[in-house]
Amino acid sequence: MNKKPQDSELEETLEDALEENTASENADDSPTETTTNELEEKKQELGELKDKYLRLQAEFDNFRKRSMKEKLEFMVTAAQDTMTVLLPVLDDFDRAKKNAEDENSAEPFSEGVMLVYDKLHKNLAQKGLKAMESTGEEFDPELHEAITEIPAPNEEMKGKVMDTVEKGYFLKDKIIRHAKVVVGK
Repeated sequence: MNKKPQDSELEETLEDALEENTASENADDSPTETTTNELEEKKQELGELKDKYLRLQAEFDNFRKRSMKEKLEFMVTAAQDTMTVLLPVLDDFDRAKKNAEDENSAEPFSEGVMLVYDKLHKNLAQKGLKAMESTGEEFDPELHEAITEIPAPNEEMKGKVMDTVEKGYFLKDKIIRHAKVVVGK
């Protein structure tokens, strides 16, 4: 561990205290009575205090990092709740857009509504919301929720997602809603 200015200050303070203690003991006793054992005991005590200090400092650093991580996770969780509430609105927007793009539709998607649609998707994407691509992909129970199975039109579509009934979404690489899909068998 790198020594910090506080470490050297602590060492100086401990060494000063050791010298004062040794000086006061030597004032009462003759200098010849000071043994190397006492000096070794004091050095050992100094080493133990340094070790305790370093451990305490490391423990505090770990606490600070853990607290920061928990705070970030809390912020993501708060965003997840908000995003989850907005997902049905996104589904309705997607259905309305798909219906308006149909050639036989009597209701066109107005330019203003299209701007709102694009802005909503863009802003949510900036916050980390990402739609899950599932149609044509291999069925994965970690990502998809199978609603039903239908016969596959060919061999290569067996075990793959034939249709997506409800989109799944990720929020910063964490699944907040599984895709509801139809699987080929």
